[in-house]
Amino acid sequence: MTVGGEDEPAAPAVPAAPSPRPQSLVFSFLGIYALDRGTAISSGSIIEVFARLGVSEEAVRSTLARMVKRNLVTRYRVGRRAYIELTPYAVAVLRDGRRRIWETGAVNRDWDGTWTVVGFSLPDSRRSTRHDLRSRLVWAGFGPLQSGLWIAPGTKEVTGVFDALDVDDHVTVLTARAFRPTEAADLVAKAFDIEQIARRYRAFLARWDVTRPLPDAPDDLVRQLLLHTDWLQLVRQDPHLPAEHLPADWPAIRAEQIFRARAEEYERPALKVAAGLLDGLTP
Repeated sequence: MTVGGEDEPAAPAVPAAPSPRPQSLVFSFLGIYALDRGTAISSGSIIEVFARLGVSEEAVRSTLARMVKRNLVTRYRVGRRAYIELTPYAVAVLRDGRRRIWETGAVNRDWDGTWTVVGFSLPDSRRSTRHDLRSRLVWAGFGPLQSGLWIAPGTKEVTGVFDALDVDDHVTVLTARAFRPTEAADLVAKAFDIEQIARRYRAFLARWDVTRPLPDAPDDLVRQLLLHTDWLQLVRQDPHLPAEHLPADWPAIRAEQIFRARAEEYERPALKVAAGLLDGLTP
């Protein structure tokens, strides 16, 4: 038996400015143009949209096929056309993404001093499960305080983190507060790479906080999809650390302002372009 994470790096490194994968772009597209609209969209028109982003037809079809296998979309035919429709699971995922974008925000100014603590220990025979659990904890905003002990600011609902992993007998979940000699600022510094997080926001600003972002893009639909994909990747990777323990010039503040301004700027022209491309159908 080894304590979870002893034989692996403390936390997976995240590139400063990752190039969005086709599936991330498709998710952004579906979140904007399919979520809560009650329509299915022809795969052919999705291919047309993504050709404008330089994504090949083969890559789009492969991405949609994987999403069908993962129960994110269903596919059916009407005549010679294939249509894509969101599953209830995809609707839940996309609504969570929308909440993170528009409601949670990039800066945590309401922290109440509590931490959610997850401790786990898994045998070497379940190394793959341990890796999956660590990845899910990072995605849920946790950082590794020490071997097998992870923390996140605030009270987190973590039952979904453990779904399908069969680890309930191997994990302990608590809420806690820091007491001397432990300081909250020390916990932030130990469990989270502040500079790495800041670097991602600076990369976002370098791309979008300029006079004319992506001047070679064919239209604002392309800019809109890239903007939303970049931002969702940022906020989903951000552990939402308490603002009082971050530098005063924390770049997430400016980045969020820029995201909202650009999103508003692109919304109408992007919708106009999309209306000319998309073939929608009410199931």
